[in-house]
Amino acid sequence: MSRVASLGGGTTDATRHVINATSVLVHPSLGRAVLSGSARRAVEAAFGCIDLEYDLNTGQRGRRGRETVAALLAAVPTAAAAYVVNSNPAALALAATVLAPGRELVISRRELYEIRDGFRLPELLTSTGARLCPVGTADGAVLDDYRQAVWSGTGCVLTLVPARDASDGVCGRPDVTALAGLNVPVIADISSGLLRPEPALPGEPDAETALRQGATLVTASGDKLLGGPQTGLLIGDRAVIEQVRRHPLARAMQADKLALAALCATIVDGGTPTLAAVRTVHTDLRARGEWLVGALRAGGVTADLVESHVTVLGDASSRLRSYAVAIDQRLAGRLRRGGPAVVGDLRGGRLLLNLRPVPADRDTDLAVAVLAAASRTQSAKTIREKSPWLGDA
Repeated sequence: MSRVASLGGGTTDATRHVINATSVLVHPSLGRAVLSGSARRAVEAAFGCIDLEYDLNTGQRGRRGRETVAALLAAVPTAAAAYVVNSNPAALALAATVLAPGRELVISRRELYEIRDGFRLPELLTSTGARLCPVGTADGAVLDDYRQAVWSGTGCVLTLVPARDASDGVCGRPDVTALAGLNVPVIADISSGLLRPEPALPGEPDAETALRQGATLVTASGDKLLGGPQTGLLIGDRAVIEQVRRHPLARAMQADKLALAALCATIVDGGTPTLAAVRTVHTDLRARGEWLVGALRAGGVTADLVESHVTVLGDASSRLRSYAVAIDQRLAGRLRRGGPAVVGDLRGGRLLLNLRPVPADRDTDLAVAVLAAASRTQSAKTIREKSPWLGDA
């Protein structure tokens, strides 16, 4: 029997479906963004032969990913050109390779960080042939620090445009407009992956704003707040994008047909599970939480509804109000090993299942998973059959 799961469900030894009920909306360890229905349909359509690099009108070779690029340009009108690669680090590496080979790349010391699992940004940047020129201190840099560092040997300035930190306000640094006034190319790497401003997240950076402020290039992830597959976006100056596209490394970093199809559908459709979670009204979360608590208590599980917060991308990103269902922390292991697996947060001796990251249509699945974890004898199927209230979600 095949060990490959279908798109519609099932598990394999390699991957398992997980309900993200943690306090991080776009969780890097859980696959980041949940693809929309239109993106999943686009992936299914791209399983076979498609016009990936073929012009059906002329019968000649076509430009790879042209529909996806067209969708990006329509979504970010300020951009003159765009290119898609397989990840945001790849986009950043290509940008530095083109703009600062053998030259200095000016960056704030505060931004030379290690992400996770030993991945360090300085090592990525120096691997491109650029010479790093750190400015400022560990607390940040001011415009004068950048101004004094820029000279004829400067290839570009890189700024990691931050999200607004709920506790610190905006991190001390010059904005893109000020850096663009230094008359050297500016790469703005945005953490969110948003293409346009999002009213529900006024502190999150976006590509359109960064380009309007004078960035030469914006690099971004397609699998964060944009809500698409893992991809890296380069958006901005036409001449620089063309250099990127023609660089030999671009071939090694190109996005595959499934990612291009899913990204295009994500951009064109606009509605994603990620943005739906961001825009969910707080009172709706409370109503869902009250139903879940009632359902769990009816099944004999002690549960309480508590107010909580989720961060969008991580510790330094925007925080959103949420509600969480608090249950016995001893259920955490069983929930992780269940089907579907459920991952929450251990806090204060309890397991908190945050509701904002959970799609509303998965509330019943979440309730069944908790009841199955609490029962050592009943399966999820049995619980569904014996629980008439599950149809009231």
